[in-house]
Amino acid sequence: MRIAVIHGPNLRLLGSREPHVYGRATLEEIDLSLHSLARELGVELEVFQSNHEGEILDFLEEVQSRVKGILINPGGLTHTSVSLRDGLVGIGLPVVEVHLSNPTAREGFRHRSFIAPISLGTVAGFGKNSYLLALRGLAAHFTNPTTES
Repeated sequence: MRIAVIHGPNLRLLGSREPHVYGRATLEEIDLSLHSLARELGVELEVFQSNHEGEILDFLEEVQSRVKGILINPGGLTHTSVSLRDGLVGIGLPVVEVHLSNPTAREGFRHRSFIAPISLGTVAGFGKNSYLLALRGLAAHFTNPTTES
């Protein structure tokens, strides 16, 4: 099983960008932890980061036939991008939204997510562990799918 991990805008600055909000883990450290957990779960990852919305949309189109699901930290695009929402819906794959901080505990403009309503779930507020919890959840979705009533 292969899962795409998408890191949105400004996430290459992790470790130095507002560490009191996002923690001190760098994006490279997060990716190493994700790859380690993925091996444990028997999952392959395809990791991508861009500061450009169009590049993320292009990546979604390219990856849709290679992966079973998407784990995404859309960064600021969470609250602004109908195009990203539509691109995720358009590829028809399960999505888990992830955030290092808890957006609903922050500024009011961060309280609305265009991605959450089309996601299996959202994991937020646990720093680097948000990614790991999200990966576990998405992998579990494929191995032990729940049935809706």
